[in-house]
Amino acid sequence: MTSQLLAANPPQTGGERPSSAAQDVKQAVSQFVQHFKGFQDDVTLKLKQTEERMTMLDRKTQTAARPHLAAAESEAAPHQKAMQAYLRQGNEDGFRGLDLEAKALSTAVNSDGGFLVDPQTSERVKSVLHSTASIRAVASVVTVEATSFDVLIDHSDVGAGWATETGTVSETATPVIDRIVIPLHELSALPKASQRLLDDSAFDIEGWLAGRIADKFARAEAQSFISGDGIDKPRGILNHTAVDNDSWSWGSLGYVATGSDGDIGSADAIIDLVYALDARYRAGASFLMNSKTAGLIRKLKDADGRFLWSDGLAAGEPARLMGYPVLVAEDMPDVASDSLSIAFGDFGAGYTIAERPDLRILRDPFSAKPHVLFYATKRVGGDVSDFAAIKLLKFGVS
Repeated sequence: MTSQLLAANPPQTGGERPSSAAQDVKQAVSQFVQHFKGFQDDVTLKLKQTEERMTMLDRKTQTAARPHLAAAESEAAPHQKAMQAYLRQGNEDGFRGLDLEAKALSTAVNSDGGFLVDPQTSERVKSVLHSTASIRAVASVVTVEATSFDVLIDHSDVGAGWATETGTVSETATPVIDRIVIPLHELSALPKASQRLLDDSAFDIEGWLAGRIADKFARAEAQSFISGDGIDKPRGILNHTAVDNDSWSWGSLGYVATGSDGDIGSADAIIDLVYALDARYRAGASFLMNSKTAGLIRKLKDADGRFLWSDGLAAGEPARLMGYPVLVAEDMPDVASDSLSIAFGDFGAGYTIAERPDLRILRDPFSAKPHVLFYATKRVGGDVSDFAAIKLLKFGVS
């Protein structure tokens, strides 16, 4: 029976079937490897595209100069660092890589002399100058880029006359134009500091330098605008010829006498001074005097016993004399015999100050070793531009 079954179903001893199974497995593995490589290539391509996109975005961000989200430094910080490095060590490298237009630096670096300008320091000096008790507070201040400033004055009148319907019109007078030239002069300051002090990082070099320069410039300007002789400095209002207002002519300043030698006399002198000025100037007029004169004037009373002087009603508002503001400028002369101690007028029309906008600083570490000198210069000029707009009070008999 067994032999019959074996004969009917002979055993499979290898051949075609085992060989076909091995090929199927080999083919399946090969396909899996191909699919895996394809998947790997896709992942690599995606990573490459992502990396290229990130690189492109970074380049666009740098090109547009977008600020960092967590930036702690202000836009002016690079200039402040460069200025600090120059003032402390004389290092100019920080200025060479700066974009001067984007950072609003007003003057370029002078490679020969090393002149540098710090916008923050310049503005700080300017604000201090405007806050000092000087005629600058009420005068006309103009900014120029030249060596002088010309003021054109028309102090004559065009002739006119009545004409009939059929009558001929005769020629009238022609106005005369005067030119007043205000030259700019160089105002300088030369503060110094030791190198050891500059090396101290806790020292506010910009604040110290601005304070020293502002104090020097403010005092020099204030004095020149009042009594400067015009030689290498502005010409002050008191440097011009003063004549009795009854005989006043263009080119001189008219004065009103108090009638008492070295004294105010009475309140009538102040009233006469106010109305000696034309009505067109009185609308914007103010008084100019020093503290000692102000102490004398504020005691004056009118016929009804009321003080002519009144203090400002709000903080920062100037005191008023007969309703006009009073500017206390210490460079005005004290009350003395025949002194011109009070000026009254529209100084915005009567006095012009011309200045250049830049401030130059030259660092000199050699001339005063171990100290470092800082040579700061500013160009400014001033002069009377309308002789009819200012009147003076003379403390004299006539």
